[in-house]
Amino acid sequence: MKIAFHGAARAVTGSKHLITLSNKTQILLDCGMFQGMGDVTEKLNSYFGFEPKNITYMVLSHAHIDHVGLLPRLVAEGFEGRIFSTPGTMDLARILLLDSAKIQEQDADYAQRKNRGSEIEEPLYTEEDVIKTLSQFTVIDYNEDFEIDPRITLRFTDAGHILGSAAVHLNILDEGKETRITFSGDVGRYGDLLLNSPQTFRQADYILLESTYGDTLHKDLEPIENMLLEIINDTCNIRKGKVIIPAFSVGRTQELLYALNSLELKNKLPDVPYYVDSPLSLQATQVLKNHPEVYNNGVKQVLKVDDDPFAFKGLKFIELVEESKALNNDPRPCVIISASGMADSGRVKHHIRNNIGNAKNTILMVGYAEPRSLGGRLVSGARTVDIFHEQYDVIADVKSIRSMSAHGDYEDLLHFMACQDPEQVKQVFLIHGEYNVQQNFAEKLKDKGFKHIAIPQYHQEYEI
Repeated sequence: MKIAFHGAARAVTGSKHLITLSNKTQILLDCGMFQGMGDVTEKLNSYFGFEPKNITYMVLSHAHIDHVGLLPRLVAEGFEGRIFSTPGTMDLARILLLDSAKIQEQDADYAQRKNRGSEIEEPLYTEEDVIKTLSQFTVIDYNEDFEIDPRITLRFTDAGHILGSAAVHLNILDEGKETRITFSGDVGRYGDLLLNSPQTFRQADYILLESTYGDTLHKDLEPIENMLLEIINDTCNIRKGKVIIPAFSVGRTQELLYALNSLELKNKLPDVPYYVDSPLSLQATQVLKNHPEVYNNGVKQVLKVDDDPFAFKGLKFIELVEESKALNNDPRPCVIISASGMADSGRVKHHIRNNIGNAKNTILMVGYAEPRSLGGRLVSGARTVDIFHEQYDVIADVKSIRSMSAHGDYEDLLHFMACQDPEQVKQVFLIHGEYNVQQNFAEKLKDKGFKHIAIPQYHQEYEI
């Protein structure tokens, strides 16, 4: 049996991991889009490193674009097998992939008009490709042993990352030997603002473990809502500017709304307009409301006094493009939450372009951004940035709340691994992390008794 790493290898995006059995059965774990990788992003998304038509089964850990975003392209290029996910992941994937196809088509059209037709811009896939992809889904509940075929059993456990997110556990019988493989997906936080904590899982022989924050602790001196309050007050009430918040439509936007709603419940919410400029965010928020089983006890207590923990005075969801454009012509102070989270695509990129040159405004990053993405360059302190092939001086204030992450820090990751007997784990593969971070995290794992740790390179293959 072999395993190859075709994405999220010494990087935090484009998750794709391919297991190949001796009889040529192939199981693909995730099929994510590369994001924020600079000039090489397009090239990375156009080449899988394997033949889609040869994939037998596809298992999806969760519905973030860097884990699901290339799935319709996989289908368009010949994959005809079943796609396994939790019900929540399928619900989110439906809206996210349709939105992704639409955004790609819009961005391609905008770029081509900007270049006056000198370059042909093509989207990675269309809405038709998404609809075909959705027809291939099979949903499996958490903690259910599902027989994919007589040699392969699949189980999902709650990873606590976003709605529907799962750690993937495979029992594979190959050449008379049973092998237990765990793929962590993205591991959430213990004590998350909204969701249940990650579940324990049974013993594995091989573990593919994400490591996004493998050398970081999410320790801030004050609660997230207090930091939001300070930034909104300073920007909107004192400087009379706008707060632009790039936020993933799935997960991060709902956390922001919950924190702002908490401020209103405490009569602290600043009296300014709040806009969520993302049709997908509206849909994702509704999907989350339809799955109250994922809420932690804190949210359940809030629901006893507030029947909608994601709504508050002054909040408006923006759907039409014309409404989105109008925000840029409105000089009044406000808060705009818009996708994408790394600020590399979608409506937020236009909002940043229109507001980055004014010192009254604040661009607030609320989670991880790949260093080469627009959000990553802003967080790193760049004084000029490229937006739609034009250079802009960074005059607006740039702030970051790094603790607003759906990814666990290194203590959360070690907690996740604590249910395992290190002596029985033959290999830990560190994925979904920057290389220097992974090297540091590997030492922390060794201190916990995990002796065999590999950090795969892009397209590297291992015999297991």
